[in-house]
Amino acid sequence: MSNQHVLKLDIGGIPQDWLTPREAAELIAKDLMAWSLGEVIDVFHGGMNRSGNRTVIEVPSILAVQGSAQIHLPDIIPGVTHEKLFWRDRNMCAYCAQTFHPRDLQAEHIHPESRGGLWSWMNLVAACNTCNQIKKKNMTPEEAGMKLHYLPYVPSYWEDFILRSRNIKADQMDFLMASVPAHSRLRM
Repeated sequence: MSNQHVLKLDIGGIPQDWLTPREAAELIAKDLMAWSLGEVIDVFHGGMNRSGNRTVIEVPSILAVQGSAQIHLPDIIPGVTHEKLFWRDRNMCAYCAQTFHPRDLQAEHIHPESRGGLWSWMNLVAACNTCNQIKKKNMTPEEAGMKLHYLPYVPSYWEDFILRSRNIKADQMDFLMASVPAHSRLRM
């Protein structure tokens, strides 16, 4: 079985979820697939059909299901996690501009949490321990005399699908990147 995930889309090509190959095979078997793209990432073999042939389900890397999502993309704000934040910020400390392994980074509140700062994309950046705990502490960047080397931003719906999965196949990445805004840090 493949360790890859299938990008599930609605019939209009709007991303809906990441599926395991088994979950995608179930949708195909239930005849819910509208169309597909990309290469085959897994093959499931079933029993014998009425004509004596063994059934085979080939699972593509991108699968569109029937029906369209009832969502308004501009209204969707992706949830913030440490992993997605660090990947958005390219594992770079916002204050010293050095790149770190994610385990050596912290989600840093630009406006300190203890002073009402929110856990939100626009108030969080990746920061190393030295910059966050030793230099900035419980101050704003201005109070600490520190400058941000990049500004925070809210990832688009499309960027969020990239930020959610580190194991993205090239054809899936090409599909998603086609709708990622030009200003996205993921394009750097």
